[in-house]
Amino acid sequence: MSEKRQKKQKKFKPKARVPRGFRDIAGAELALQNAMLSTIAKVYEQYGFDNLDTPAFEYADALGKFLPDAERPNEGVFALEDDDGQWVSLRYDLTAPLARYVSEHYERLPKPLRRYQAGYVFRNEKPGPGRYRQFMQMDADTVGAASAMADAEICMMAADCMRALGLETDDFIVRINDRKILDAVLEITGLSRNDEDYEDRRLIILRAMDKLDRLGISGVRELLGAGRKDESGDYTKGAGLTPEAINTVCDFLNARQDNREATLDAIEKIVGGIECGQEGIRELREMNTLFSSLGYGDDQVTFDPSVVRGLGYYTGPVFEIELTFEALNDDGEIARFGSVGGGGRYNDLVKRFKGIEVPATGISIGVSRLAAALSLRGTFSEHETKPLIVALVMDREYRAQTAQMVQRLRQDGLRAEMYMGDSGMKPQLRYADTRGARFAIIEGEDERARGVVTIKDLALGAAKSADITDNTEWRESQHSQHEVKRQDIVAEIKKLLS
Repeated sequence: MSEKRQKKQKKFKPKARVPRGFRDIAGAELALQNAMLSTIAKVYEQYGFDNLDTPAFEYADALGKFLPDAERPNEGVFALEDDDGQWVSLRYDLTAPLARYVSEHYERLPKPLRRYQAGYVFRNEKPGPGRYRQFMQMDADTVGAASAMADAEICMMAADCMRALGLETDDFIVRINDRKILDAVLEITGLSRNDEDYEDRRLIILRAMDKLDRLGISGVRELLGAGRKDESGDYTKGAGLTPEAINTVCDFLNARQDNREATLDAIEKIVGGIECGQEGIRELREMNTLFSSLGYGDDQVTFDPSVVRGLGYYTGPVFEIELTFEALNDDGEIARFGSVGGGGRYNDLVKRFKGIEVPATGISIGVSRLAAALSLRGTFSEHETKPLIVALVMDREYRAQTAQMVQRLRQDGLRAEMYMGDSGMKPQLRYADTRGARFAIIEGEDERARGVVTIKDLALGAAKSADITDNTEWRESQHSQHEVKRQDIVAEIKKLLS
């Protein structure tokens, strides 16, 4: 190739872009997320839970029902074949890695094991608005405790987390059901585990029940029967239940009463004749005893027949944290966020590894979704970082002295930085504005000679500039800056902040 042709050939430059279904998080949003994780962790630790961190990758066969099949190794998860020929996958949730950890270290672990974990999980699913392929979860699980008291404790801890984040009791509700009761309802409808299409019809029925809040009882009836066509014309196949069976399911969904005890009585009238239904009722009554004795009222924790939970491995009580308030979203529309966490009892997950049943229960809080809700509500303010102070560099030969001043500010608990670029005063002020700084500190030759510095209140200046209409008024205004003796800078800034 000639030298001339080489010069004409364009050099490849990759396009800077984030992969589809992923996103960058920075600034106030990330500060909020980190503060939420810290707050929730404190609640978990108060209950005696210890922190655990597991790898982002697990062997694919450890993921259980999410194991990639041989023909489609990336179905549902992000998987790759290691150099030893084994498939490894990014974790789909934090529960399957916990089951692997417990099985691997079973003999030396305390029983019950109480652990909490925060981490990103990954889903190889079609992304959509507010639905990402990577998101943060924060879990707490008790492994090795068969009593429903352990389930009750998880639910109370979830309520405590919501209150620690600044929510009032009427801003959220922890809703509880039991998979054994749901199984009893399915048995009453005539569904048999021996049926060839049992799993398919079971899922259709449970999904229909789960749509009660969105479609209402009439929409659920359609999905339990022949099927339903929505406003767009899309048709959803129904479960094909008889009218009598549909009435049973709808009576069950409407069984929620004004208090937990009355709800349990109403549910018992429907499923009390089925053995697994009786067992589920006993579990919820045991949980109710603890709720009532520790002062968790019906306004915080309730029994709700419409709680289904999607994952197939739940074997007993299931629960969801639902936000009940509405807020304006970014588009100015009123939004209700609904569920921001959930979990339940899963006694069979560790059995896949150990061959023995190890009882377990836990909850997962969707931190990303909860953070979005609290941001719109303006409820949780602990994420706010300390106001930033930017010290401008007016004379490069005096940078060391400016750095000493900044160090004094930091040593007194203030958040401060020295400008590290090479621009002049106006670009430095623009930089401070871009950083969202509260104050800019200016020490030029004149100030240095008089032993003073100028403190410019950028937030106050921005607020008052809206009322200034001409340049003369702006120049004559002392609206946002004043001088203070250099040795008094810390005290003055603290005074301004207070």
